[in-house]
Amino acid sequence: MSSLPAHIDPIGHAVMDYFKTSKEASIRVLSDIASTDRIPASYLFRQENNMPPLETMALSECRGKILDVGAAAGCHSLILQGRGADITALEISGLCCEVMQKLGIENVLCDDFYHQKENHYDTLLMMMNGIGLAGTLEGLGKLLIKSRHLLRAGGQIIFDSSDIEYLYVEEDGSRWINLNSRYYGELTYTLQYKKITGKPFPWLFIDPKTLGSLARKGGFSLEVIAWGDHYDYLGILRKK
Repeated sequence: MSSLPAHIDPIGHAVMDYFKTSKEASIRVLSDIASTDRIPASYLFRQENNMPPLETMALSECRGKILDVGAAAGCHSLILQGRGADITALEISGLCCEVMQKLGIENVLCDDFYHQKENHYDTLLMMMNGIGLAGTLEGLGKLLIKSRHLLRAGGQIIFDSSDIEYLYVEEDGSRWINLNSRYYGELTYTLQYKKITGKPFPWLFIDPKTLGSLARKGGFSLEVIAWGDHYDYLGILRKK
């Protein structure tokens, strides 16, 4: 088992503060490309009726033994547990894991994704662009290899992501993507909450065409189930 040290865990502290006080806690998201954004901690506790359509659709596609990867405060795990699903919430933040246990999630695993046992699950659920933990295109190849080992025969990865090419479009419609540089969906994030700053980390947004090509090489087939309102989409990667 391994968990994120509390002194560099802004999400964990924000989740714990909101759980204890119900007062809004805002996580700052700094990026090397996009403008600074904020994630309200309350959003990580959202109920099913407050989830976007792609998320509710994703939950309906879950089957068998499920691993909720990067569960945060466990909003998806709680819903699936309430439906009687065999669900395990995986989260590297010890503070988030503590909150999930207090919320009544029965199976909480505080650990790194890459430390999990092989041939153990039918569904890997990776929401809020959870597949982005791959960090880079090279990392995505490694994530797919690990996922194949974790999944039983016929298993699936349910995920959402976004094609962020729109960030590089000028007002005249031209694009300023440097084709000799890194893939345009490879970003670097830093999270902050109060005086707590996490370590910078790579995060990946992957377009379906590129993902489909990598998926085939990694022994998966890709199906895009639906598109959202802003270049986001829901997909299923099925183990061949």
